[in-house]
Amino acid sequence: MSASTQYVPSPTPDLARIQRALISVSDKEGLVELGKALAAHGVEILSTGGSAKSLRDAGLTVIEVSDHTGFPEIMDGRVKTLQPSIHGGILARRTDAGHQKAMSDHKIAGIDLVVVNLYPFEATVARGADFPTCVENIDIGGPALIRASAKNHDFVTIVVDPKDYASVLQELDAHKGATTLALRRTLAAKAYARTASYDSAIANWFAGQQGETFPERLTLSAERVQTLRYGENPHQKAAFYSDGSKRPGVATARMVQGKELSYNNIGDTESAYECVAEFAESAIVVVKHANPCGVAVDPDQFTAYQKAYACDPVSIFGGIVAVNRTLEAKVAAELVKLFLEVVIAPDATPEALAILATKKNVRVLLAGALPDPSTAGMTLKSVAGGYLFQTRDNGHLTKADLKVVTKRSPTAKELDDLLFAFTVCKHVKSNAIVYAKDGATVGVGAGQMNRRDSSRIAAIRAAESGEAAGLKVSPAVGSVVASDAFFPFADGLLAAAEAGATAIIQPGGSMRDKEVIDAADEKGLAMVFTGMRHFRH
Repeated sequence: MSASTQYVPSPTPDLARIQRALISVSDKEGLVELGKALAAHGVEILSTGGSAKSLRDAGLTVIEVSDHTGFPEIMDGRVKTLQPSIHGGILARRTDAGHQKAMSDHKIAGIDLVVVNLYPFEATVARGADFPTCVENIDIGGPALIRASAKNHDFVTIVVDPKDYASVLQELDAHKGATTLALRRTLAAKAYARTASYDSAIANWFAGQQGETFPERLTLSAERVQTLRYGENPHQKAAFYSDGSKRPGVATARMVQGKELSYNNIGDTESAYECVAEFAESAIVVVKHANPCGVAVDPDQFTAYQKAYACDPVSIFGGIVAVNRTLEAKVAAELVKLFLEVVIAPDATPEALAILATKKNVRVLLAGALPDPSTAGMTLKSVAGGYLFQTRDNGHLTKADLKVVTKRSPTAKELDDLLFAFTVCKHVKSNAIVYAKDGATVGVGAGQMNRRDSSRIAAIRAAESGEAAGLKVSPAVGSVVASDAFFPFADGLLAAAEAGATAIIQPGGSMRDKEVIDAADEKGLAMVFTGMRHFRH
C-alpha cells in the first residue's frame, strides 16, 4: 500500500492531551494504579476481557470495547479490537480536516492513549507448550494496535511496557493531562522494537518447528540489559543485551557485589563459566583474556584451586575465577589475596560471601546453576556485510571415542588426563596446546599462528610455574598434551616430547598423520585420535 500524497502536514503539536485510553494487557503489573491515575485526570477508559475486569474490580468505570464499537467480540475473542471505530480513532490525524470529517461522518471517537502488552507467546514456548497452544498465543490485534499507535505518535501515546507507566503519569501531572512529543516518539520507537522482537520470536519458533536450522531469513531480537562504560577499548562504545534465553551464566547470574561489569568482564566470565561447566568433578577455572590459564579438578575444592593457581600464578592477576560447586570459605580466603576482576559460581556459602565482601571491588556473580555443555545452541559473529551463524560447539568425547594410533597405548592415568586436557583445549584460542597432569593444567599455549610455537609457550609456562613453586623438575615432565586440531607436522609433537610429555591427544586427519605417528613411536609416546576438532578463533 502506498501512503497518501495529498496530505500536507501541519506542525506537530508538542503537547497531546489524553482524553480517551484503550487498555488491553496480558501483564497486569501496575494496571490498577495506572487506571486510577488516568481516572483522576478525567480520562475515559476503554478495555476488554481480563483488563476490564481488573479495573472494574478496583472500582473504576470502564467501557467495554464491544460497547464502544457496537460490534460484539467474536471467534473466541480473536476479533475484538480489529474494528474501524478503534483503528480510525487511533490513526486519525487530529490536524487533518479530512480525517476529522471522516471521524464525524462515521461517529469515530479519538483514542489518545493505547496501553497494550502482548499475549505471552515467548513464555508459552519457554514452558514447552504444544504447537496449537503456541499458535493460539500469537497476538494479532495487539501488534496492530501498537503499530497504528506508534505510526500516529504525533497525537497518540503508545505504552507497551509497564515500566513506562510512571513516565506517562509524570507528564500528565506536569502538563495538565497531556504528553510531550519527545516522550511519544521515545515510546513509539520502543513500541516498534517490541513488535519486531515479538515477530522475531514467532518466526524463529516456526522455523524450528519446520526443522530449519538456518532459515532463509534470519531474525534476531535482544533486550538491552545495560549500557557499558566502554567496549573492548575505551574509545569504543558498548552495551550488553539479553536474548531472553535462560542458559545459566553471566546474563542470568545475580550480582552479589562489585563494580559494574565491563565489556571484557562479560566476555571473559562467559568463557570461564562455560569451561568450568564441562567437568562433572569439582573444578576451578581461571581465565585471562578469554583463555583458560589454569584449570584443575579435585574432590577437594581448595586443592583444585591450588592446582589451577599453580599453572600460571602470573596470568591470574586481573583474571576471572569460575567454580562449578558452591564456593567455600577456604577458597574465598585465597581469592581475596589476589586482584581479581570476577568470581562466578552457582552459589557460595555465607562465610565465603562475607570474606569476599572485604574486597568490595571484586565482582561476585551467583548463577544458581551450571550451563549444560551438551545442549544445542547457536553462536553469532559479525563480519562486513553480514553475520556468521553456527551451532554451538557442544561436542563431547568419552574414552570409547578415542582411537589409539601408536604402538604404546596410554595408561589409565594418562587416559584420564588426556580427556581432561582435550576438554580444556576446547576453550583455548587456536592454535591451542594444553599440558596437563594429575587433573590439572600445567602449561597452556594459546592463539599462536603455528602449533609449534603454542607447544613451546605451553612448555615455557610449565617450566616457569614449576620454578615459582620451587620444583626441581618442570611439571611438564610426565604430563600429557592436547591439541585442538591435528598436528600438520611432527615439530609440534616433538616440542611436546622435548618438554617431557608422555602422551598426546589430537583430532588426527592430517595428510602427514603417518609422519606424526612415526615420530610419536620413535619417542615412545602414546597418542590417541579424537576425530573431533575444537577450533576457537
